[in-house]
Amino acid sequence: MPQQDPCTTSAVRPAARAGAYDPLVALFALARVTPLPVDEAWRRLTDWERHADVVPLTRITVLTPPPTRAGTAFVGRTGAGPLGFDDPMEVVVWEPPAPGGPARCRLEKRGGLVRGWAEIEVRPHGAGGARAVWREELSPRFLPPLLDRPLKWAARWMFGRAVDRLLRP
Repeated sequence: MPQQDPCTTSAVRPAARAGAYDPLVALFALARVTPLPVDEAWRRLTDWERHADVVPLTRITVLTPPPTRAGTAFVGRTGAGPLGFDDPMEVVVWEPPAPGGPARCRLEKRGGLVRGWAEIEVRPHGAGGARAVWREELSPRFLPPLLDRPLKWAARWMFGRAVDRLLRP
C-alpha cells in the first residue's frame, strides 16, 4: 500500500472576487509515495476507465479516441439507477513522463452540478519509486454551506482511497 505523505492538506480558498470567501469550494491535496516507477504510477493514475474500479458507484466513459492527450474528454457517471449525475471532464494539460522525469496532468470539470479541476503530478522518489500528488478543487452547485466541511472530508477520504488502490503494487 502506498505511504501517505505528510503534505496531505484540506483547505478552502478565497473566491475569485477580491475580499469574498466561497465556503462551497473544497480544495485538498493528497500525496502518496509508492515503490512503483514513475511511468507505472502515471499509467495507473491516468487510466481513466480504471477509476471506476476504485470509486464506488461510478462508471467512466472516455469520449475521445486514444491516446490520452490535451483535449481528451470523459464522463464519470456517479449514482445508482436513475439517481445519479454526470461529471464531464477534459484533459487541459498533458505532460507524460520523460525517462527519469516527472509527469503532470490537469483536468477541468465541466459539469452543471460539479465544477472545478484536478491536477495529478508524479515525480521520481527514492530508489526507483515515485511520489504522486493529487490536488483537486470541487465546487458543487446547490450545496448548502452546512455541508462544506463534510464535503471536504468525504472527498479527501474517497480520493485518498482511490489513489491508494490505483497505486497498490
